[in-house]
Amino acid sequence: MSQIDLFNTVSRSVRSGAQQGPSSENGHNNNAQATTTQAVPTTPTAPKTKGTTIAGTMHATDSALDSDAAFKLKGNRVTMTILELYRYDYKSFNDTLATTVNSAPDFFNQTPVILSLEKCAPDCYIDFIELGELCREYGLVPVAIRGGSEEQSVSANVAGLPKLPAASMSGKSSDIVPDASAALREVRVEVPVSANKLITTPIRSGQQVYAPGGDLVIIAPVSAGAEILADGNIHVYGPLRGRALAGVKGDTSARIFCQSLEAELISIAGNYKVNEDLQKEHWKERIQARLEGNQLVIGPL
Repeated sequence: MSQIDLFNTVSRSVRSGAQQGPSSENGHNNNAQATTTQAVPTTPTAPKTKGTTIAGTMHATDSALDSDAAFKLKGNRVTMTILELYRYDYKSFNDTLATTVNSAPDFFNQTPVILSLEKCAPDCYIDFIELGELCREYGLVPVAIRGGSEEQSVSANVAGLPKLPAASMSGKSSDIVPDASAALREVRVEVPVSANKLITTPIRSGQQVYAPGGDLVIIAPVSAGAEILADGNIHVYGPLRGRALAGVKGDTSARIFCQSLEAELISIAGNYKVNEDLQKEHWKERIQARLEGNQLVIGPL
């Protein structure tokens, strides 16, 4: 029965009762009961409206949960300082670390470091808990190890230091000979676009600019607190006041050029000098930096 038919039925019952005049108490109760009985079929429509409201509420709640996520994992490139360990004993490590940090105290302030064990003897015992406390005392924060024997890895893991993969040996040729038939099937050759990067706007404090696979050329100032990186050379046609790291993947032939040396740090293939060392010569002059062996050499441009 539709709602319209129900309304007409109820209306007819009411009109019929009115035409009969005043009724007895018993008759009045019968009419009320009949009216109530006729109104019952309207109730099945209620769950439909209620169900729609609940579904809408659940959908809104799910959307709210999606927008209020606690975290999101993202990948990023971060420059890290490598502490290359050759051997470990408390006194020599503490003395060497104190000398190194005192030469540039501002640089070694809450600096994350990776402990490289690739040149450390496999049977060398390292107390990573003690080593970590020493590092943190001088402002260094160990975050992981690289290389090392199985025993050293277990000891580092106990101290909360995970093991990173070994450093990639970029530039070394592979012994794998490609399949000739596969090479013949590849008839389409893709010419790579130049990997060099040109920047014409100033690099502000807190910014990081990286040129993967090529040179980085900046025709603007680089502010203190900024960081510029390149797999190849770095050219700064303006004052260099931040950090410049060339040859970040191990290219020892990379160089750094700038119009005015005022940097916090410059580095080539992991060999670096900090602000205190840089001020000793060619400060605020046009320079080029290069490697001679493992020595970072700075000369006039």
